[in-house]
Amino acid sequence: MVIPTPENLASLIHFVRGEKVLLDADLAMLYGVEARVLNQAVARNRLRFPHDFMFRLSVREHQQVRAGYMRTTKGDGQSSSQIVMSSRKYRGMAYRPYAFTEQGVAMLSSVLRSSRAVEVNIAIMRTFVQLRRLMDSNRALARKIEAMEKRYDEQFAVVFDAIKRLIAEDEADKARPKRRIGFIPGE
Repeated sequence: MVIPTPENLASLIHFVRGEKVLLDADLAMLYGVEARVLNQAVARNRLRFPHDFMFRLSVREHQQVRAGYMRTTKGDGQSSSQIVMSSRKYRGMAYRPYAFTEQGVAMLSSVLRSSRAVEVNIAIMRTFVQLRRLMDSNRALARKIEAMEKRYDEQFAVVFDAIKRLIAEDEADKARPKRRIGFIPGE
């Protein structure tokens, strides 16, 4: 059983339809129940899980999740890709898993009432909060870099204009007919 820490849980979170989601099989593993049992509990409480809390993956989305790539490093330092799949986690193309958003995971705590479910939900909520903070800090960093690029682009525009003028003057000099040096008969 996976110990529910933000570090362990972050790798289980997928980005589907613009949402950070956890799949039913991953949640079932974390809760220590079968996916069938988790899905039955959800089905008995279907009104608690609107479309923005939980949705079934399309065939294409399921294929993309199944074909998740992981980078590995060979002994010579070169990296290679390897497909990571678990037959327990992904039960073939006939089965399309449910994806639970952050709100859906929170709602699961009212459906699954074991102490393990409470512990796992707390860890999942902490992971979502950490991911949100990380994404916010990355956005702030991207804005700072963009501002620096604009500022330095303006400063370097003067330099680039001067270089372009020098190149243009050099090309103009090369285009003018050269005056010959030395004795020219008949002059």
